Amino acid sequence: MSPNFGLVARNIFRRFWPVCIILTTVVLWLSSSTFTPRRYRLRFFNWNRPEGALRPPPVHHSNGDLWAGRANEVRKAFVHAYTGYQTYALPHDELKPMSAESIDNFHGWGVTMYDSLDTMWLMGLEDMFYDTVEDVASATFSMKPGEYAHFFEVVIRYLGGILSAYALSEDPRLLKLADDLGEKLLPAFNTSSGFPYYGVNTVTGETQGPRKGLELTCLAEALSNQMEFKYLAHLTGKSHFYAATERPMMAIYGPENIKYDGLLPKIWNLKTGKANQTDFAVGGCADSAYEYFLKQWLMTGQKEPKMRDLYIRSANAIIEHHLYVGSHRELLYATDLKGGKPDNRFEHLTCFLPALLALGVRTPALELSGPEQERHNWAAEGLANTCWTIYDDTTSGLSPDSVIFDQWTVPERGRWVARLAEWEHGGRDGPPPGVRDQARQPQQQQRGYSPIKDAYLLRPETVETFYIMWRTTGDIKWRERGWAVFQSLEKYARVRYGYTSVRYLDEERHEPFRFDDMPSWFLAETLKYLFLLFTDEELLPLDKWVFNTEAHPFPVFEWNEKEIEQYKIHVE
Repeated sequence: MSPNFGLVARNIFRRFWPVCIILTTVVLWLSSSTFTPRRYRLRFFNWNRPEGALRPPPVHHSNGDLWAGRANEVRKAFVHAYTGYQTYALPHDELKPMSAESIDNFHGWGVTMYDSLDTMWLMGLEDMFYDTVEDVASATFSMKPGEYAHFFEVVIRYLGGILSAYALSEDPRLLKLADDLGEKLLPAFNTSSGFPYYGVNTVTGETQGPRKGLELTCLAEALSNQMEFKYLAHLTGKSHFYAATERPMMAIYGPENIKYDGLLPKIWNLKTGKANQTDFAVGGCADSAYEYFLKQWLMTGQKEPKMRDLYIRSANAIIEHHLYVGSHRELLYATDLKGGKPDNRFEHLTCFLPALLALGVRTPALELSGPEQERHNWAAEGLANTCWTIYDDTTSGLSPDSVIFDQWTVPERGRWVARLAEWEHGGRDGPPPGVRDQARQPQQQQRGYSPIKDAYLLRPETVETFYIMWRTTGDIKWRERGWAVFQSLEKYARVRYGYTSVRYLDEERHEPFRFDDMPSWFLAETLKYLFLLFTDEELLPLDKWVFNTEAHPFPVFEWNEKEIEQYKIHVE
């Protein structure tokens, strides 16, 4: 006689129903709880996308198409990196991709999640995106007394990542989260100058300078929050977000800064709002300030003339004073000025500059004069070529983080504008100096520069420039160069659980040394720009979207009449 399985099951349930209920509860909790480590979390139901929420662009498989295939390779690289983070580091900040350990170097809030959201969206990774939104939606950004969030980094990575993900998905949880974080960061602006403090406690509102008792700030840290807070003001209708972020701009608009001929010193005083010294930088400590002059003007509909004029003046000053041509090889580079003299160092960070100049050139409303447009265009091309050459020259195909160029006996001989004047006086024979492509130089002694920091930190600036140059010129060489960089990443930086920084980039008989770190910018910027570079469809048209300095895209918008009146915005 066959057993009655239904009767047997009912009898088992009657005897063990408390155990069944407990097991069912545990399984459901594991399948949905944000607090369950990702490696133990199960997914039986697709609960992560809210009803009516937008869907990311579809994934286009290669079907034999060269560039679609390359974009898919970058997508796979992102999935490899983020899955390693999810499995071994979430909810901590970053993954150590060789040891499968986590590290908290950005306050332990999970910076890699926030920095990666919009990359997931653009790559069509819908489940991963909404899974991560679920992970961050209930964040409180808590801190212990005496701890301080680094205002600049939190703004560009966390707030920028949330706002961008909201702009793409319109998921209301993200707007609520951005509003909450923006309010927690506002006390940083409570200085007499309006320049934000280095750090702020997101619970108590206490603030701190870069070092205790030292009230100084970098130009970049003072002036790289306007995109985020102005967009937040537009989304929420809260005037205090706009007022706070515009105060530093008002200080920079002041007539006393005209004396610097468009350049702005690197270090400023938080109390007085005045420059604390007269060293000038275009790389670290200054870069994103110059970037945001143009980008906040573009983002807000190109209607505020002060921002436009500030960008043109500063870009012309950078070309006039910061650009030099190598003494032993005709490479154009941008360097810092100390005591009025070039230090001849060129940072990977400075490779943001050709992208910025190219973006300005392709914007008719900037109204550059004919000579200005010509020079900005040449500078973008020449600097972008140099950024590529420093990758191309090395055995690994990866760029040192900084190099120093061979010096001229008389520095004035190397100034680009002086070399341009000679070229123009000579009848413009051949390409402008420092602009032409350079052949690869495998001999270190003949490159015209030497590495200072012989390490590639997975930085994005060069591939960012390749992407903007490709979109603004249509020259396929920028895509080919990006593919060469990606291949080098795959060969030398890919490890078991993700990708890592490497050093000793030019050893002929040894592979580079791997660091065991994976900065969040690699997922936010480097892989995003590579993916966009290889994608034929322009997912983010440059006249409709503007990238913040962490590669988080914000939509172009125009202030409405109520905002113009309430925020006291001067428009054309």
